[in-house]
Amino acid sequence: MTLLRRLYLALFAIYLLGPIVVITAVSFNAKRFLAFPPRGFSFRWYAEIFVANDWFASLMNSLIIALCSASLSVLIAMPVAYSAWRFGLRYAKALFAFGVAPFILPPVIMALGFLLLYTSVGINGLMINVIIAHAIFLLALPLVTISLGLESVDRSLIEAGQTMGASGWVVFRTVILPIAAPFAFAGFAFAFVLSLNEYIIALMTVGFTVETLPVKIFNALRYGYTPVIASIAVVFLLVNITVFSLIARFSNLPRILGAQD
Repeated sequence: MTLLRRLYLALFAIYLLGPIVVITAVSFNAKRFLAFPPRGFSFRWYAEIFVANDWFASLMNSLIIALCSASLSVLIAMPVAYSAWRFGLRYAKALFAFGVAPFILPPVIMALGFLLLYTSVGINGLMINVIIAHAIFLLALPLVTISLGLESVDRSLIEAGQTMGASGWVVFRTVILPIAAPFAFAGFAFAFVLSLNEYIIALMTVGFTVETLPVKIFNALRYGYTPVIASIAVVFLLVNITVFSLIARFSNLPRILGAQD
């Protein structure tokens, strides 16, 4: 049984890591086409991400959209989650449910809804369109993580602060916020990563006027496969690993994943 277990785990690891190893090797290919094993060794395709104006512009668009949409989603989620937890307000709980709902729907449905909204309003092709769309679509992530953080707050600490004469704002700033902040960061990080990699909503809300990196990759595939695409995939992988490592370092990852204290 031990041998079979090890064999199964080895096959499972190969199944998971195999594509990553292949795409990483291809990204260092010296020739201007995808080939595995790679023909030569070169960093030129990583450099092209930052040297070529079109690729670099798409990278900056993706980073700006991801940062702004993740920040906006956290700013919306914090007061809603806090009101639902602290005061048990019915409308806050309703807003919480509405905030989670978009993430349950297929992205193409949300993308179509935003497309119709922006078309009817008469605003098309603006970066703010996809920022708002991503913030609403990914709102469930900070809502859930912040709610988990608030649930871990010992209410006796709040009562102790109020007994000592602290105002509601002081209690929130000195007691609640330090406990909830790592969970808010986790929600921000999750939203950032998903916004960075999201394609359908970005395509349907801004089209090709504001090319994000996933949209740029799709456009580039129509003209052939180049190692630049592989190098971007590796960069995205490194970004994801870094973000989730920061979540594990500064947030209560077992709690976020559902473990009980």
